[in-house]
Amino acid sequence: MLTLTDNASNIVKAIVEQNGGSEDAGLRFSAEPAEGAPQGALAVTTVEAGEPGDQVVDKDGAKVYLEETAAVALGDQVLDASVDQSGAVQFSIAPSA
Repeated sequence: MLTLTDNASNIVKAIVEQNGGSEDAGLRFSAEPAEGAPQGALAVTTVEAGEPGDQVVDKDGAKVYLEETAAVALGDQVLDASVDQSGAVQFSIAPSA
């Protein structure tokens, strides 16, 4: 199952708080990429709660919901996140050690 680094957990919580999220709010990864995104790309959206069938990853109150296809794609991965100099969030995914 996907795991979150401390950086990713803190950034997920900050994004949800900025969007006025509830206790169940989080980020949702799905296999429905935005128009123009490369094939196999995952969409990331802020949601108030997961959808039926979503896997839930919860680290220190940071909730990440994984749609079924995304859950398979991210199975044994580690999600990290950082903020670049312009303030944009960059997510990265790497195999777990």
